[in-house]
Amino acid sequence: MTPHRQIAPQRKMQRAAAVAALLAITAFGLGACATAPPPTEQMAVSAAALKHAAGADAGALAPAEMSLARDKMARAEQAVAAKEYERALVLAQQAQLDAQLAEAKAETVRSRKAADALLEASRALREEMSRQTPPTAPRN
Repeated sequence: MTPHRQIAPQRKMQRAAAVAALLAITAFGLGACATAPPPTEQMAVSAAALKHAAGADAGALAPAEMSLARDKMARAEQAVAAKEYERALVLAQQAQLDAQLAEAKAETVRSRKAADALLEASRALREEMSRQTPPTAPRN
């Protein structure tokens, strides 16, 4: 056997490996280029959650959480405009959760205020009942 014939099969294997590697890189590259669709539905759900929380006066009763929700929603809208759909989806989901948290905190504050008012009314009523009233003269 000549050395030339032994080299040829090695070259074929190297070429096949190079082609396989090139195909794998191309497939990976194409997969990386594929983007998620715009998160239209999640954006709408998040916007509705923000509107609902605002209607529950969360801006006044849970301002930090509401501000965070609004900020994340604005960043999600910017990500959509930049066609960064996966980032937009995550931000919109976070905005929805922050809005729901703000609404829950607002409801908690309202409930606590109502409970405090009831306790105060109950205390005042007990105090009024415990006062001794002057005896009245019996009627004939």
